[in-house]
Amino acid sequence: MSQKVDPVVVEIIRNALAAAADDMNATLIRSAYTPIIYECGDCVVALLDDQHQVLGQSAGLPIFLGNLETCTKATEEQFGREVWRPGDVWILNDSYLGGTHLNDVTIFGPVFVDEELVGFTATRAHWIDVGSKDPGGSMDSVNIFQEGLRLGPQKLVEGGVDVPGVMSTIATNVRFPYQTSGDMHAMIATIKMGQARLEEIVRRWGLDTLRAARDEIFAQTEALEREVIAAIPDGVYTAEGCLDNDGIDLDTPVPVRLTITVSGSDIDFDVRDSADQTVGPVNCGVSQTVSACRVGYKLLVSPDVPGNGGSFRPMTVQVREGSVFGAVAPAACQWYFSHLGLLIDMVARALAPALPEKVAGASHGDSMIVLLAGRDPRTRRDYVSLEATLGGWGAWDGSDGETALINNVNGSLKDIPIEVFETRYPFRISTYEIRPDSGGAGRFRGGNGVVREYTALHDCTVSLWFERSTTPAWGLFGGHDAAPPEVVINPGREDERRLLKCNGLRLKAGDVIRCATGGGGGFGPPAERDPGAVRADVLDGQVSETRAKEVYAHA
Repeated sequence: MSQKVDPVVVEIIRNALAAAADDMNATLIRSAYTPIIYECGDCVVALLDDQHQVLGQSAGLPIFLGNLETCTKATEEQFGREVWRPGDVWILNDSYLGGTHLNDVTIFGPVFVDEELVGFTATRAHWIDVGSKDPGGSMDSVNIFQEGLRLGPQKLVEGGVDVPGVMSTIATNVRFPYQTSGDMHAMIATIKMGQARLEEIVRRWGLDTLRAARDEIFAQTEALEREVIAAIPDGVYTAEGCLDNDGIDLDTPVPVRLTITVSGSDIDFDVRDSADQTVGPVNCGVSQTVSACRVGYKLLVSPDVPGNGGSFRPMTVQVREGSVFGAVAPAACQWYFSHLGLLIDMVARALAPALPEKVAGASHGDSMIVLLAGRDPRTRRDYVSLEATLGGWGAWDGSDGETALINNVNGSLKDIPIEVFETRYPFRISTYEIRPDSGGAGRFRGGNGVVREYTALHDCTVSLWFERSTTPAWGLFGGHDAAPPEVVINPGREDERRLLKCNGLRLKAGDVIRCATGGGGGFGPPAERDPGAVRADVLDGQVSETRAKEVYAHA
């Protein structure tokens, strides 16, 4: 039986663990070499206990929620408990173990205090290139071998000393070894920061007190979340939707089906009826599916309580091996997040009848990726830029949806500021504005998407991954659906082209890429919207006068 610990000490330790994670995150962002980390924040960090349970996790990408422990667990299962040694740092990016694409690299290490293993620190960040067949990543990959260097768990640092063979292998298999090495060492520094912070907590309070506080924190969290689940009427709740396609067979949608079963204070998520794994790169490993279900769950169940090892004890997830949610080698996994974003929205759709006061209409739902590559004529060096595009979120009972926000998969991820983008890359961003009328109408209006327009200043290539035109953001309880995304190359010119996905499309200097993202779904009948709110929308440019007259005739 664990010892009793003073509630004040519990709160101090709870916040110390959270602060340690924040310190780790700050170390990574301030030390990184590429904008996708230091500007966009495409990363996350966590502290784990010696049983691989989350003690503290920084703000970051929700899709990694409670997911980093799969890497330390997989390493221990493969090599045994005795593999952990002081001063070691490990690396892993296997899509079937970590769950995401190969660009998401996880680096982690054990924490020892007086020769006793007390926990782990871990970080995951997007590397701009991992040697895929196309710079930065491929929109048309059909197997994992086209997607880059795949690393199972292995030591990157041993006893505090870099392992030169592994680092050399990485450097010789990526297109940007200098930047990659910089990001890798920033992550190693992050691990060391976390190790130091966790050791400080152990030495200040003692390991027994830390473990007792951990048990109390986990128990409190589990009790709070079971209380919320128990208030949901027992039953089976379902939702379904589909992706536009898998990027290869552009005419065939990819169905996603979710069944949620609530029984007492337990909740189960079942995605086994979803599509088989596809030829194209919209597959993911089981651990990432579990993480997505956790995000959807956390949006509705105690969202204000930070995630920890007690958060998900009431929930289970059922995944079918060989499906898009349980991919097996050699399935392509480059754009693993599209069906996960849809799945997160579907959790709210399924539970809407039981939780009408908590759910929101669907969001624009996808990262809407723009990947640009070429040789910068100013520096005569190759470059690759990858960024997500903002969109609208769904409305809920009490508020309009947010406009120009990153999708729910990516959480605190940011797009690259125009000034930074134009300084680093040979492009001009000529337009960046809200897309009026893209949000779904309703008593509460869905948020609007954006229009972001790039003008190429030299010959280059563009790759696009825009989704959710077949299943755009839906409204709830009478709210209207949102507009789908659209991308136009050279709008208004004779060579105008409309497309949502492409890989390595060649552009010439002066070509324009106009990207318009979808909005969020509305909530409640539009006829019930306050006329004053409609007039404010028109004055603010959120809704056109024509649109207002069409859907809000009373106003």
